[in-house]
Amino acid sequence: MKKILAGAAALLGTAVSAQAADMAVKAPYLKAPVAMVYDWTGFYIGVNAGVGIGRDYTRLAIPAGPSFEASYLNPQGGMGGGQVGYNWQVPNSFFGGLVFGVEADIQGTGLRDNYTCLLGCAVGVNSRFNQKLDWFGTVRGRVGIATGPVLTYVTAGWAYGSVKTTLTETIGTTGAFASNQNRGGWTWGSGIEASLGGNWTGKIEYLWFTLGDRMDAFTLNGIPQAMSTDIREQMFRVGLNYRIGGNGAAYVPPPASNWTGFYLGGNIGSGIGRDRTALSAAGTTEFFNLTPDGFNGGVQAGYNWQAANWVFGLEADIQGASQRDNRACVASCNPLTLFAAYDASLPWFGTVRGRVGYSVGSSLFYATGGYAYGGIKTKIAYNLGTGVGATEFSNTKGGWTVGGGIETPFTFLVGVLGNNWTSKTEYLYVDLGTQTGAFATPAVVGGPAAFVATNSTQVHEHIFRTGLNYHFNSSPVVAKY
Repeated sequence: MKKILAGAAALLGTAVSAQAADMAVKAPYLKAPVAMVYDWTGFYIGVNAGVGIGRDYTRLAIPAGPSFEASYLNPQGGMGGGQVGYNWQVPNSFFGGLVFGVEADIQGTGLRDNYTCLLGCAVGVNSRFNQKLDWFGTVRGRVGIATGPVLTYVTAGWAYGSVKTTLTETIGTTGAFASNQNRGGWTWGSGIEASLGGNWTGKIEYLWFTLGDRMDAFTLNGIPQAMSTDIREQMFRVGLNYRIGGNGAAYVPPPASNWTGFYLGGNIGSGIGRDRTALSAAGTTEFFNLTPDGFNGGVQAGYNWQAANWVFGLEADIQGASQRDNRACVASCNPLTLFAAYDASLPWFGTVRGRVGYSVGSSLFYATGGYAYGGIKTKIAYNLGTGVGATEFSNTKGGWTVGGGIETPFTFLVGVLGNNWTSKTEYLYVDLGTQTGAFATPAVVGGPAAFVATNSTQVHEHIFRTGLNYHFNSSPVVAKY
C-alpha cells in the first residue's frame, strides 16, 4: 500500500511539474484593448471670435438732381459671441460617421464703414454714409462627416441682426436720415472642428448671410430722395466648444502625426475685396468702395519641420480668381451727362508664407503669414463733363498676408488614394497696397477744356478656402480610425 501511495504521489508530482513547465512555455496571449472610437453625439457650449465684412450694395437716387450713384458699403471689424448646439452621430461604414446637428449663436460686432462720400464730396455739396452692424445671430442645421476626432461640415439656416445706415447730406444746408432696423434673412457656410483633448474641440468656420434689401424714401434739404441697401455679410471665425457628456474625456487621442517633409496640393475657395477708392476730377474727390468678389482656386507646395508637437513650415501658392465688381457708378451716374462706371477685378494672386502650428493627435492647428502678390485691373468708362471716354489700369502689386487654418487627415477613399493625404481649411487676409493711375479726359472743340483725373485704390482681400495635400514623407501622416 505504501508503494502504491508513493507511486501515486510521484506521478502527481510529475504531472504538476509538467503542467507548470508547459504554462511557462505557453503563457496565454492577451489582446491589447481596442482604442475607443470618438463619438460626436451630445450637447456642447462654446465661444467664438473672428472678423466680418459686408458687401452691402447701396443706391442713392436724387431724381431732381438728377443723380443715381451706387456703390458697396463695406462695414468691417471684429466680432465675438457664444454658441450652443447638439450633435447626433450615425455610424456609417462608407463615410466613417455621419453627423447631424443644430446650433444657435449670438454675436456682438464692431463692423463699421464711414468711408463713402459721394455727390462730389465738396464742402458745400456731399453725401456721407455711415453703416454699422451692431449684432447678429443665427439658428442653423449642420451636416458633417466625422473621421474620428475630426468633423467636416456644412451648415445653413436662419439669420437675424441689427443694421443701421445713416446718410448725412449737405446741399447748401445739412440734413440727416437714419434707417435703423432689425432684419431677418438666411445663412449658409462650412467649417471643420477637431478635438483638442478631453471634452474640448476647436473649429474654424465661414458664414455668408443676407438680411434682405430695403428701400427708404425720404426728403433731405427739401429734395425728395430714395436709398436702398442690400445687406450681405461674410464672417470668418474660430471657436472653442466644450462637450457636455459624450466620450471625449475617455477618448485617448493618437500620438502626434508625422508632418515632416514635402507636400503638394490644390485648393478652391472664395474671396471678397474691400478696396478703398478715390476718384479726383475737376477739383472734387469722391470716396467709395470697390468690392470684387468671386471664386479662387490654385495649387500649393511646401515643406514642414517637426519638433515634438510643434510644426514649422514654408508654403507657396498661386491662384486664379474670378473676383469682380462691375456695379459701382459715381460722379452723379447720369448716363446722359456725368458718370464714372467701374469694372474692377482680381484675375490672379499668390503668396509665399511661413507656417507655425501645433499637432493635436492627427490635427494640425496653425497660423501663417508672409508675402503676397497679384494682378489688379481697374476699368473706368466715364463722362466727366468733356465727353465720353474709357481707361484701364493693370498692375502687378506686392504686399503681405496673414491668416490661420486647420489641417487634418483625409481618409475618404484611403483604400484607393492611400493614407498620405490631408485636407485643410484656411482663412487669409491679403493686402496688395495701393494702385494709382491718372488719365486725361477727351478734349471737345468749342466745349469744356480737357483735364487730368486720378484714381487711387487700396486693395485689401479676404480669402477663405479648402484644399487637399499629398505628403511625400516616409511615414504616413494619417492615423487610422
